[in-house]
Amino acid sequence: MTQAAVVLLFGGRSSEHSISSATAGGVLRAIDRDHYRVIPVGITRDGAFVLEDDEPDKFALNPEHLPEVVDNGTRILWPESARSRELRVRRADGSVESLGEIDVVFPILHGRFGEDGTVQGFLELLDLPYVGAGLLMSAIGMDKHTTKSILQAAGVPVVPWVTVTRSDLERSADLWQRRIRALGLPVFVKPARAGSSVGVSKVSEWDELDAALETAFAEDGSVLIEQAIVGREVECGVLQGREGEVPRVSVAGEIVVSGRDFYDFEAKYLGADGVDLVCPADLADGELREMQRIAARAFEAVGGQGLSRVDFFYTGTEFFVNEVNTMPGFTPISMFPTCWIASGMSYPELITELIELAR
Repeated sequence: MTQAAVVLLFGGRSSEHSISSATAGGVLRAIDRDHYRVIPVGITRDGAFVLEDDEPDKFALNPEHLPEVVDNGTRILWPESARSRELRVRRADGSVESLGEIDVVFPILHGRFGEDGTVQGFLELLDLPYVGAGLLMSAIGMDKHTTKSILQAAGVPVVPWVTVTRSDLERSADLWQRRIRALGLPVFVKPARAGSSVGVSKVSEWDELDAALETAFAEDGSVLIEQAIVGREVECGVLQGREGEVPRVSVAGEIVVSGRDFYDFEAKYLGADGVDLVCPADLADGELREMQRIAARAFEAVGGQGLSRVDFFYTGTEFFVNEVNTMPGFTPISMFPTCWIASGMSYPELITELIELAR
């Protein structure tokens, strides 16, 4: 049986480097080795492309030592033009070795310089098929302000928000303070272009706002302040339809938070107490259908390619889209795979489906 060559691309320069590396460990363990030959390519925190080890355990998510791509002296040599698909590696001793032709690239990159269209544009220049959203959809999905603006224009309900930059606050502090305070308390303060809850704070008193803004500005020059919605946090996975068919939407999962302010980085990835992930969520048939309808609409509004996880707040009467994540957490216990597993698709089957969609 001829095996398709899949370049698994992970790590990267963003603050979500370790989460990307942990996701790669899950994919390396589950991918169908009968059908795919895997070439693990890591991106160091400095942006070097290195040939990594095909060892899932190396990238296990350990709270005491988060996985990362370390520079091992190798360098990946991408195809020299769009007319070639040959991937090569220059070893630490200077020798160059062919790794064969690439069939598809699977970029499991979270955050900037990977999930934002940067890598997608690079791969399109080389005419290499790749898993996931295209350049424009990736760029839209990475920027929370742009995503919310497009969804709002498409008639998708979103949480009220204000977006500010440092220069906005310096030029017209009183004006922006009034706009922010009009949202009411509590609010969430988020970097516009970051994920995994990095840089996110909940503000329950206005004297906490300045510190929350500084935390978010440390991640990005543009920051969202969102009205807090009282309701359930529910999510579902979306896959691009085959052969022009409508998007496929999974059952819903729910994040049940108790004893924490919100679903933060520690709760998502480091096993912190106070959070339960429930899948399938307890929704009536009509509620689930409405959620799936809105999720498909949101997915198509931002580009409708590859995959996404659509996150909602549900008040009991209305669904508000919180985010459309174009490369969601993809470890075996992450919500996106969990929702598809609950919908009847195994983790290895999900990986195969994404690769075949790309091809």
